[in-house]
Amino acid sequence: MSATANDILFHQYDISPFSEKVRVAFGIKNLPWYAVEEPVIMPKPELTALTGGYRKIPVMQIGADIYCDSQIILRELERRFPEPTLFPAGDTGLAWAVSMWADRVLFQNVVAVIFGGGPSIADEAFIKDREKLTGRPFDTEAMKQAAPLMAEQARAGLSWLEDQLSDGRAYLTGEKPGLADASAYYNLAFLRWLNPAGLKVLESLPKTAAWDERVRGIGHGKRAELSNKDALAIAKAATSTTKEKADPNEPNGLKPGDKVSVMADDYGRDPITGTLVASDAQSVSIRREDPQVGEVVVHFPRAGFFVMKG
Repeated sequence: MSATANDILFHQYDISPFSEKVRVAFGIKNLPWYAVEEPVIMPKPELTALTGGYRKIPVMQIGADIYCDSQIILRELERRFPEPTLFPAGDTGLAWAVSMWADRVLFQNVVAVIFGGGPSIADEAFIKDREKLTGRPFDTEAMKQAAPLMAEQARAGLSWLEDQLSDGRAYLTGEKPGLADASAYYNLAFLRWLNPAGLKVLESLPKTAAWDERVRGIGHGKRAELSNKDALAIAKAATSTTKEKADPNEPNGLKPGDKVSVMADDYGRDPITGTLVASDAQSVSIRREDPQVGEVVVHFPRAGFFVMKG
C-alpha cells in the first residue's frame, strides 16, 4: 500500500458522470490521486462503512475526512490546492450556478436521451437498484417516449454553451478551463460512453464540439489505483483534521455537538447520522464511528442537502 493519509483517495467507477466532473478538475489542477473502484450498484459495504450509509458516487477520502458529493469534493480541492484555480475568471458564484444547472437540468435531459434514445443498456439488477435509489420506477419505456422531447431540451441547453463560446474564447469563462467547463462537459462524456449517437447534436454546434475536444484533452491528472481494503485501513489509522466551527448565521440554530442527520434532497435520501463538527452556508461536517474505519468526519454540501437536528 503506497497511499498515505495525505493522499486523495477517490471512490468512483469509470462510467460515473459525476466522477468525470471531478476527474477533469484533477486534470485542471494536475493532481495525483488514487482511484478506489466501487460497484455501480449496491451493495457497497466498504463505501457505506466510510460514509455512514451514503451510497452515491463519487466520494473523496483524505485520511479520516470523507467528502460526499462532487460539489463538496470540488470545494475542498480548491481549498487545499488553490492553483491552478477552478475559477480563472473570478467567476466563483456564476460557475457554481452553472454547475447546479448542469447537475439538475442538463443531466436529467441527457439521462433520458441515453436510456430512452438508444439500445437498452440497463439490465434488471441496475433497474432495481436505481428504483431503490430514486424511490420511483425506472421506466425505460417512458424514457423512450420522452427521449425526443428531452433531446430538444438538451439541445437548447447546449446551445447556451455555443452562445457563450461565440466570441472565440477557448473555455466557457475565458482562456483557461474551470468548474463551469468540467460541469457542462461531463454530460457530453456520459453521452459519448453510453449513447454516442446522442452527440449528433454537436454537428449544429461547432464551437461546442471544438470546446468538448479541448476539455477532453485536459485529462485526469495523475491516476494510480488503490483497493477498498487499503482505503479503509488508511481511514482507520488516520485522524480527521477538521476543527470545530460554529456558524453564527446558522438559520436553524445548529451548533457543534448537536446530533444531526444529513440527507440529499433529490434521490438517494438515506439519512446519515452523527455529531455536528462544523457548518457554514456551503458545507456541513459530522463525526461518526464505524468498526471498520474508526472515527471519521463526513462532509456534505448544504446546497442540495437537508440537515436535521436529532
